[in-house]
Amino acid sequence: MSITLKEMKNYLRVDGSQDDTLIRSLISSSEGLCMDVLRTDDSKTLYGSKYGKAAVMYAVNYMFEHRTEADYKALKLSLRAMLFGSRQEAF
Repeated sequence: MSITLKEMKNYLRVDGSQDDTLIRSLISSSEGLCMDVLRTDDSKTLYGSKYGKAAVMYAVNYMFEHRTEADYKALKLSLRAMLFGSRQEAF
């Protein structure tokens, strides 16, 4: 149940197609980052968690809007706060 390009573009309020490749890449990167925070390799676990989808969309939005000056440490701390209740003890 991954996030679709159309769904993400709607969330970002992007109409054109010039950023489609970037958005697809950010979705993939954000899913990986959120799965790392959750300590899982399974996207079903990510999207099955209460805030998994919201966390991925938040991460994509953050990286899309802050392309040149992103603070990845702050992003990861925000994702940890969002996903803490679903986080596994270890891989």
